[in-house]
Amino acid sequence: MTAVKDTVRLAAMADIHCGTTAPEALRRLFVEASEKADVLVVCGDLTNHGLPEEARTLAKELSASLRIPIVAVLGNHEYESGREGEIRQILVDIGANVLDGDACEIAGIGFAGIKGFGGGFGERALQPWGEEIIKRFVHEAVDEALKLESALARLRTPHRVALLHYAPIQQTVEGEPPEIRPFLGSSRLEEPLTNYPVAVVFHGHAHHGRLEGRTRADVPVYNVAIPLLLDTFPDRSPFYLLELPAPPRPAA
Repeated sequence: MTAVKDTVRLAAMADIHCGTTAPEALRRLFVEASEKADVLVVCGDLTNHGLPEEARTLAKELSASLRIPIVAVLGNHEYESGREGEIRQILVDIGANVLDGDACEIAGIGFAGIKGFGGGFGERALQPWGEEIIKRFVHEAVDEALKLESALARLRTPHRVALLHYAPIQQTVEGEPPEIRPFLGSSRLEEPLTNYPVAVVFHGHAHHGRLEGRTRADVPVYNVAIPLLLDTFPDRSPFYLLELPAPPRPAA
Protein backbone atom coordinates (compact mmCIF):
# COMPACT_ATOMS: atom_id res chain seq x y z
CA MET A 1 0.00 0.00 0.00
CA THR A 2 1.34 3.44 -0.91
CA ALA A 3 1.96 5.64 2.13
CA VAL A 4 -0.18 8.76 2.38
CA LYS A 5 1.97 11.89 2.33
CA ASP A 6 1.48 14.58 4.95
CA THR A 7 3.14 17.25 2.84
CA VAL A 8 3.59 18.33 -0.77
CA ARG A 9 7.18 19.37 -1.50
CA LEU A 10 7.84 22.19 -3.96
CA ALA A 11 11.23 22.75 -5.61
CA ALA A 12 11.25 26.37 -6.82
CA MET A 13 13.76 28.07 -9.11
CA ALA A 14 13.93 30.86 -11.67
CA ASP A 15 16.32 32.34 -14.21
CA ILE A 16 17.65 29.14 -15.74
CA HIS A 17 18.70 31.07 -18.86
CA CYS A 18 19.12 27.94 -20.96
CA GLY A 19 21.01 28.42 -24.23
CA THR A 20 21.15 26.24 -27.30
CA THR A 21 23.39 23.84 -25.38
CA ALA A 22 22.79 22.82 -21.80
CA PRO A 23 25.49 22.28 -19.17
CA GLU A 24 25.65 18.89 -17.48
CA ALA A 25 24.87 20.64 -14.19
CA LEU A 26 21.38 21.44 -15.47
CA ARG A 27 20.50 17.78 -15.88
CA ARG A 28 21.86 16.99 -12.43
CA LEU A 29 19.77 19.83 -11.02
CA PHE A 30 16.56 18.43 -12.48
CA VAL A 31 17.39 14.90 -11.32
CA GLU A 32 17.91 16.10 -7.76
CA ALA A 33 14.71 18.16 -7.84
CA SER A 34 12.82 15.04 -8.92
CA GLU A 35 14.25 13.10 -6.02
CA LYS A 36 13.51 15.70 -3.36
CA ALA A 37 10.23 17.31 -4.48
CA ASP A 38 6.76 16.49 -5.73
CA VAL A 39 6.38 19.54 -8.01
CA LEU A 40 8.92 21.71 -9.85
CA VAL A 41 8.09 25.43 -9.88
CA VAL A 42 9.94 27.60 -12.43
CA CYS A 43 9.47 31.37 -12.30
CA GLY A 44 10.54 32.61 -15.70
CA ASP A 45 13.64 33.36 -17.76
CA LEU A 46 13.87 29.78 -18.87
CA THR A 47 15.85 30.81 -21.97
CA ASN A 48 18.65 33.24 -22.76
CA HIS A 49 17.30 35.05 -25.82
CA GLY A 50 13.74 33.81 -26.16
CA LEU A 51 14.58 31.45 -29.04
CA PRO A 52 12.63 28.26 -29.75
CA GLU A 53 15.86 26.28 -30.11
CA GLU A 54 16.79 27.28 -26.55
CA ALA A 55 13.37 26.14 -25.34
CA ARG A 56 13.82 22.84 -27.17
CA THR A 57 17.16 22.32 -25.42
CA LEU A 58 15.51 22.96 -22.06
CA ALA A 59 12.57 20.72 -22.92
CA LYS A 60 14.96 17.90 -23.83
CA GLU A 61 16.73 18.20 -20.48
CA LEU A 62 13.47 18.31 -18.56
CA SER A 63 12.09 15.29 -20.41
CA ALA A 64 15.27 13.30 -19.79
CA SER A 65 15.69 14.18 -16.13
CA LEU A 66 12.45 15.20 -14.48
CA ARG A 67 9.87 12.77 -13.10
CA ILE A 68 7.58 15.24 -11.35
CA PRO A 69 5.02 17.76 -12.65
CA ILE A 70 6.22 21.20 -13.78
CA VAL A 71 4.48 24.52 -13.22
CA ALA A 72 6.08 27.55 -14.87
CA VAL A 73 5.62 31.13 -16.00
CA LEU A 74 7.53 32.93 -18.71
CA GLY A 75 9.96 35.75 -17.97
CA ASN A 76 11.06 38.83 -19.85
CA HIS A 77 13.80 36.87 -21.66
CA GLU A 78 11.16 34.70 -23.31
CA TYR A 79 9.80 37.85 -24.99
CA GLU A 80 13.16 39.03 -26.36
CA SER A 81 12.71 37.54 -29.84
CA GLY A 82 8.94 37.86 -30.09
CA ARG A 83 8.48 34.08 -30.12
CA GLU A 84 7.08 33.55 -26.65
CA GLY A 85 4.09 31.66 -28.03
CA GLU A 86 6.36 29.05 -29.61
CA ILE A 87 8.36 28.72 -26.41
CA ARG A 88 5.24 28.17 -24.38
CA GLN A 89 4.01 25.49 -26.78
CA ILE A 90 7.33 23.63 -26.72
CA LEU A 91 7.07 23.38 -22.95
CA VAL A 92 3.38 22.50 -22.99
CA ASP A 93 4.17 19.68 -25.42
CA ILE A 94 6.34 17.97 -22.78
CA GLY A 95 3.57 18.26 -20.20
CA ALA A 96 4.54 21.48 -18.43
CA ASN A 97 1.82 23.71 -17.01
CA VAL A 98 2.82 27.13 -18.36
CA LEU A 99 0.64 29.76 -16.69
CA ASP A 100 -0.20 33.24 -17.96
CA GLY A 101 -3.21 34.37 -16.00
CA ASP A 102 -4.13 30.70 -15.70
CA ALA A 103 -4.47 28.30 -12.79
CA CYS A 104 -3.95 24.59 -12.29
CA GLU A 105 -4.14 22.06 -9.48
CA ILE A 106 -1.45 19.50 -8.70
CA ALA A 107 -1.48 17.14 -5.72
CA GLY A 108 -4.33 19.17 -4.23
CA ILE A 109 -2.35 22.45 -4.33
CA GLY A 110 -3.62 25.32 -6.49
CA PHE A 111 -1.13 27.24 -8.63
CA ALA A 112 -1.76 30.63 -10.27
CA GLY A 113 0.83 32.37 -12.39
CA ILE A 114 1.72 35.45 -14.43
CA LYS A 115 4.87 37.04 -15.78
CA GLY A 116 4.22 40.34 -14.00
CA PHE A 117 5.82 43.65 -14.87
CA GLY A 118 7.80 46.57 -13.43
CA GLY A 119 6.88 50.03 -12.23
CA GLY A 120 8.26 50.25 -8.73
CA PHE A 121 6.95 49.97 -5.22
CA GLY A 122 4.85 51.82 -2.68
CA GLU A 123 4.56 55.58 -2.73
CA ARG A 124 7.32 55.87 -5.34
CA ALA A 125 5.68 53.57 -7.86
CA LEU A 126 5.25 55.03 -11.33
CA GLN A 127 1.83 56.63 -11.81
CA PRO A 128 -0.27 56.78 -15.02
CA TRP A 129 0.20 60.48 -15.63
CA GLY A 130 1.65 62.45 -18.50
CA GLU A 131 2.76 60.87 -21.77
CA GLU A 132 0.77 58.06 -23.28
CA ILE A 133 3.76 55.72 -23.18
CA ILE A 134 4.00 56.16 -19.40
CA LYS A 135 0.32 55.35 -19.05
CA ARG A 136 0.79 52.21 -21.14
CA PHE A 137 3.73 51.15 -18.99
CA VAL A 138 1.68 51.48 -15.79
CA HIS A 139 -1.35 49.80 -17.33
CA GLU A 140 0.77 46.79 -18.25
CA ALA A 141 1.45 46.15 -14.56
CA VAL A 142 -2.23 46.72 -13.76
CA ASP A 143 -3.26 44.25 -16.45
CA GLU A 144 -0.84 41.65 -15.11
CA ALA A 145 -2.24 42.11 -11.60
CA LEU A 146 -5.78 41.63 -12.91
CA LYS A 147 -4.71 38.43 -14.65
CA LEU A 148 -3.25 37.12 -11.39
CA GLU A 149 -6.39 38.02 -9.47
CA SER A 150 -8.56 36.22 -12.01
CA ALA A 151 -6.40 33.11 -11.82
CA LEU A 152 -6.41 33.05 -8.02
CA ALA A 153 -10.18 33.52 -7.95
CA ARG A 154 -10.65 30.31 -9.93
CA LEU A 155 -8.86 28.16 -7.36
CA ARG A 156 -10.84 26.34 -4.67
CA THR A 157 -7.95 24.45 -3.11
CA PRO A 158 -7.02 24.75 0.58
CA HIS A 159 -3.63 26.16 -0.41
CA ARG A 160 -2.81 28.57 -3.23
CA VAL A 161 0.69 29.16 -4.61
CA ALA A 162 1.45 32.21 -6.75
CA LEU A 163 4.19 32.22 -9.39
CA LEU A 164 5.54 35.43 -10.92
CA HIS A 165 8.70 36.44 -12.68
CA TYR A 166 8.69 40.06 -11.49
CA ALA A 167 8.64 40.82 -7.77
CA PRO A 168 5.40 41.87 -6.04
CA ILE A 169 7.22 43.46 -3.07
CA GLN A 170 10.31 45.61 -2.67
CA GLN A 171 12.05 43.53 0.01
CA THR A 172 13.16 40.75 -2.32
CA VAL A 173 14.78 43.11 -4.84
CA GLU A 174 16.83 44.92 -2.19
CA GLY A 175 20.48 44.22 -2.89
CA GLU A 176 20.09 45.18 -6.53
CA PRO A 177 21.28 48.68 -7.51
CA PRO A 178 18.60 51.20 -6.43
CA GLU A 179 18.43 52.61 -9.97
CA ILE A 180 17.06 49.37 -11.44
CA ARG A 181 14.73 48.23 -8.67
CA PRO A 182 11.63 49.87 -10.21
CA PHE A 183 12.17 47.69 -13.29
CA LEU A 184 12.30 44.47 -11.27
CA GLY A 185 8.73 44.46 -10.01
CA SER A 186 5.64 46.34 -8.99
CA SER A 187 3.67 46.59 -5.77
CA ARG A 188 0.55 46.55 -7.95
CA LEU A 189 1.13 42.81 -8.17
CA GLU A 190 0.72 42.47 -4.40
CA GLU A 191 -2.97 43.40 -4.16
CA PRO A 192 -4.31 40.12 -5.64
CA LEU A 193 -2.21 38.21 -3.12
CA THR A 194 -4.16 39.94 -0.35
CA ASN A 195 -7.59 39.71 -1.97
CA TYR A 196 -7.17 35.96 -2.51
CA PRO A 197 -4.93 34.68 0.28
CA VAL A 198 -2.04 32.51 -0.80
CA ALA A 199 0.27 30.22 1.16
CA VAL A 200 3.45 31.32 -0.58
CA VAL A 201 4.70 33.43 -3.49
CA PHE A 202 7.70 32.64 -5.70
CA HIS A 203 9.41 34.96 -8.19
CA GLY A 204 12.76 35.50 -9.87
CA HIS A 205 14.31 38.23 -12.05
CA ALA A 206 16.32 39.97 -9.29
CA HIS A 207 19.56 37.98 -9.44
CA HIS A 208 21.16 39.92 -6.59
CA GLY A 209 18.13 40.62 -4.43
CA ARG A 210 17.09 39.01 -1.16
CA LEU A 211 15.82 35.47 -0.69
CA GLU A 212 12.77 36.23 1.43
CA GLY A 213 10.29 38.97 2.20
CA ARG A 214 6.70 39.31 3.35
CA THR A 215 3.60 40.87 1.89
CA ARG A 216 1.54 43.31 3.92
CA ALA A 217 -0.63 40.31 4.83
CA ASP A 218 2.49 38.49 6.12
CA VAL A 219 2.61 35.97 3.29
CA PRO A 220 6.15 34.68 2.58
CA VAL A 221 7.64 35.73 -0.77
CA TYR A 222 10.73 33.92 -2.05
CA ASN A 223 13.08 35.18 -4.74
CA VAL A 224 14.28 31.91 -6.28
CA ALA A 225 16.57 33.26 -9.01
CA ILE A 226 19.29 30.66 -9.47
CA PRO A 227 22.18 33.19 -9.16
CA LEU A 228 20.76 34.36 -5.82
CA LEU A 229 20.31 30.79 -4.57
CA LEU A 230 23.89 29.93 -5.54
CA ASP A 231 25.17 32.94 -3.60
CA THR A 232 22.94 32.28 -0.59
CA PHE A 233 23.47 28.52 -0.36
CA PRO A 234 26.80 27.78 -2.08
CA ASP A 235 26.83 24.21 -0.74
CA ARG A 236 23.39 23.31 -2.12
CA SER A 237 21.79 22.79 -5.49
CA PRO A 238 20.04 26.00 -6.62
CA PHE A 239 16.41 25.33 -5.92
CA TYR A 240 14.36 26.32 -2.89
CA LEU A 241 12.58 23.41 -1.25
CA LEU A 242 9.37 24.20 0.58
CA GLU A 243 6.77 21.88 2.07
CA LEU A 244 3.06 22.59 2.25
CA PRO A 245 0.54 20.51 4.18
CA ALA A 246 -1.12 17.98 1.92
CA PRO A 247 -4.83 18.63 1.50
CA PRO A 248 -7.15 16.40 3.54
CA ARG A 249 -8.33 13.26 1.83
CA PRO A 250 -12.06 12.89 1.13
CA ALA A 251 -13.87 10.82 3.73
CA ALA A 252 -14.29 7.18 2.74
